[in-house]
Amino acid sequence: MFTSQGPTLRELAVQALSSVERGYDLLAPTFDHTPFRTPDRMLDAVEETLAQREGSFGDGLDVCCGTGAGLGMLRRLCRDRVTGVDLSAGMLAEAAHAHPDERVKLVRADARALPPELAGSYDLAVSFGAFGHFLPAERPALFSGVHAALRPGGLFAFPIGAPIPPTSPVWWAVAGFDAAMRVRNAVWRPPFVMYYRTFPLGGVRADLRAAGFTVETVPLEHFGRRDDGTPRWRLLLARKPG
Repeated sequence: MFTSQGPTLRELAVQALSSVERGYDLLAPTFDHTPFRTPDRMLDAVEETLAQREGSFGDGLDVCCGTGAGLGMLRRLCRDRVTGVDLSAGMLAEAAHAHPDERVKLVRADARALPPELAGSYDLAVSFGAFGHFLPAERPALFSGVHAALRPGGLFAFPIGAPIPPTSPVWWAVAGFDAAMRVRNAVWRPPFVMYYRTFPLGGVRADLRAAGFTVETVPLEHFGRRDDGTPRWRLLLARKPG
């Protein structure tokens, strides 16, 4: 993380004490040199799985697109326009620099309240690495907005990891991080919402169905399976009925 191209410890500290929007504006120029960027391996796995199952799509939407890591994937999967939506102007500026394609449109907006002009416009929506920024109570608005943005038969796809067992050191690391963030948000304003354990498959599936989607998951076999045979990562496919 602390490479010559990545953020310094001080810059990360300033970000952590800012709002989500301001924090990512500050981090945007160095974001792609941090571990927080979605790895190309994940993007490639999702692209390959969608291409094999669905073929190509018409118009694509990247919800919380950040610096545009997922936009290249959408450009290859979608025949027509591709739109990236993000709250941070700084992240969108980086996305515009990375994707100067006339087919790519970038929109600054809160994913919990997508602009009405996006309604009924897309065949595929994706999102990567952003769901920790939404509290469980905010998921219905997020999912309803994506549902409204899709055409009938449209697909909302995103990867979701297997639960981390409490016996794993990783479980304790993310639990500690979430606890620290809760303390930070209790004593400091504005809040910086970022949690790792607020997006369980069961609750997410229920909220997607309540928003009007049908839901299925497929294994992302690229990442192997756990000792009990379950996949380490799944691709969640939420479809708007046609």
